[in-house]
Amino acid sequence: MNINQSESIVEMKPLSPPYFLFGTNADQSSSEQFLLSIYDSGQASIFVVDVLEDGDFRYVALNPTHERWIGIRSDELKGKKPEDILSPADAVKVRQHYSDCVRFGKTISYEQCLQFQGVKTWWSTTLTPLRDANSRIYRLIGTSSNITPSKPVERSDRLQQQRAKLVEAIAQRIGQAEDLDTILSQIVKEARNLLDSDRVLVYRFIVDGDDAIVAEATIAASGPLLNQNITDPCFSSKNRDRYQRGGIQVIEDIYAAGLHPCQIDFLASLQVRANLVVPILSQQQLWGLLIAQHCHQPHQWQDSEIDLLKHLANQIGIATQQIELQQQVQQLKAEIELQRHNYTAQLQRIQVFQQLTRWITAQLRDNVDINQILETVVAELAQLLQSDRCHLELYDSNSTTATIVYEYSNSPPFCAGLTKSVADFPEIYQKLLQKQPLHSVEILPGWQPKIRLITQIAYPIFDAQGTIGNLWVIRATQQPFDEWEQEIVAQIANECAIALRQSRLNETIQTQAQELNKSDRRKSEFLRTLAQELRTPITSISLAAQTLESILTTEKLADKDIVSQLLQILHSECGRSSKLIKDLLTLTQTQTPLDRHTLIPIDLQTWLLPIIQSFREVTACQRQHLKLEIQTALPPLETDITELERIVTEILSHVCKYTPAGETITVSAYLIADMMQISFHNSGLEISAKQQAKIFQPFYHLAKNDPWKHSGTGLELALVEKMVKHLGGAIQVETVAGGTSFIVKFPTA
Repeated sequence: MNINQSESIVEMKPLSPPYFLFGTNADQSSSEQFLLSIYDSGQASIFVVDVLEDGDFRYVALNPTHERWIGIRSDELKGKKPEDILSPADAVKVRQHYSDCVRFGKTISYEQCLQFQGVKTWWSTTLTPLRDANSRIYRLIGTSSNITPSKPVERSDRLQQQRAKLVEAIAQRIGQAEDLDTILSQIVKEARNLLDSDRVLVYRFIVDGDDAIVAEATIAASGPLLNQNITDPCFSSKNRDRYQRGGIQVIEDIYAAGLHPCQIDFLASLQVRANLVVPILSQQQLWGLLIAQHCHQPHQWQDSEIDLLKHLANQIGIATQQIELQQQVQQLKAEIELQRHNYTAQLQRIQVFQQLTRWITAQLRDNVDINQILETVVAELAQLLQSDRCHLELYDSNSTTATIVYEYSNSPPFCAGLTKSVADFPEIYQKLLQKQPLHSVEILPGWQPKIRLITQIAYPIFDAQGTIGNLWVIRATQQPFDEWEQEIVAQIANECAIALRQSRLNETIQTQAQELNKSDRRKSEFLRTLAQELRTPITSISLAAQTLESILTTEKLADKDIVSQLLQILHSECGRSSKLIKDLLTLTQTQTPLDRHTLIPIDLQTWLLPIIQSFREVTACQRQHLKLEIQTALPPLETDITELERIVTEILSHVCKYTPAGETITVSAYLIADMMQISFHNSGLEISAKQQAKIFQPFYHLAKNDPWKHSGTGLELALVEKMVKHLGGAIQVETVAGGTSFIVKFPTA
């Protein structure tokens, strides 16, 4: 039931209905005549309303007094609905009272203001329901008294009393920290009831935004204006300044107030006839407007109504300040709580970080595998910083490429093993190679439905010896890394540098230890081989000496051939031992750098031929074919002629020893780019890759070949390799197409 605070419902004893008023019986008693005389000549206004089956209402009759008051005849009223004789707003109020009487099923009393022929009139009305034989309410009898003369003073007093109650209620709501929308909604609703107007609304000015109606209470037939985009074309900065100074606007009739035509059109478009506008100030600034409106007829705004609206506007200003302060307090509490939470979380993360650094130190101390350490580091760091990806990349020896070696990621793509060229990303790696960190926001490439941004941070891993790599941490958001997080990454990068450098140092030590062991094994093998090589001529010399001594002792000198053979053995084995010792000294001594004055330019075409010819007899005896191929117009080769002759002679001797009978030995000289190449190729002999790796080692003999069959010290190829390097050249051996080639390269410049 929607009844104003000034209205009251009073239960009354039902009156005996004057049935003769509504019947057609011609026989009427004296009591009925008396009631009829009251109906016709009484000072009270009496009206009769039918309640239809569908719940609607139709007027039946008015007594003469009511006809005079409202200016409508009874026969004109009969059969009409409230909307046929009242304004839409009044019709709504009247129907509400009729419905209340039917719903409660008893007599009610109330006060209401109705407009007849453009004049507002206040009425005190009593409604009595009539029931039929089935107890259904089929009719209402109303009696009304015109109380208009007493209403102005009473209305002013009532407004003051209800204003005080409303202000108290508003203050209570503000104290209970209710949101502003709820307070504004209650204020406009209560204000509309108190002013008995068609609409009360709050219009708010929004800084750097669209001004809007933020609260409204209305019974206007045009409907609510809340949430509609409404702009006053006539509103200017002058109007805003006037309201800022506390000015108000009082319009009793838009057509008689001398308004600008555009403002009349604007208000008329909203079906506004009377308008009262009061500014809402908050902290001396214009916050908005509190507006009351009558939509169907002019209205003379009373001082009490204007005071009420001003007071409510002040309360709204106070409410905005109080709620803003409450919001600031709540925000401050939230910030304090957030700071406390962040501090706790930060403290926990510091503890985790300290545990991580202690763990790294312990692992390094215990010489744990570096792979295990760094894999754990990238995973723990990503989780510590609440990141989506963390990886560690290492440079090659020249810092030209960077390879992701260790990676943690909670989603694809996975990039472990990916190698990037430093030159392809100069804006990134130039800074990192200068030992400066990188912090950036980047758009991920690819065709994604939505743009994906990542925030990434990279810290170089370096020490006094140089830059080793970089430590990356990536988030799939725009959330930046704060200073504390950057400090963590920097410290972990330093720990990684220590771990990597120590790991590489350990690897170097292990490699050196392996090389020393290998060198020791080679030395032992070399000494064992050397002992065997020396034992052979010494044994031969010892046997020859013993035999010669025996012959000389027995004075059996008749066999001079035996003596000659024994002396030949002694000379041969002594020469062999002497050559072995000489080759050993040459191999082990440190060669001085080349003296440019000892270098002689030679023409290979004329110089090489005599050396090759010296082997013709040997190859012919061994049924081998010897060929020489020299490119025409070769430039001179500036070299040490003694060492070069030794190189060519030793290689050719070696090739002749191991070339089977019937095969061909080809010596060729040619120029490729700026390198002079001398190649010694023999057919019929293949050397495996394993043998090729050892062929230049001292005392190494090719498998499947009898070292006793071939003379020599076993140091020839080792000496060749050393002399080639001394001349600034290089030597290699390769097997292709059933043959083996020794290729010696010398720079021409």
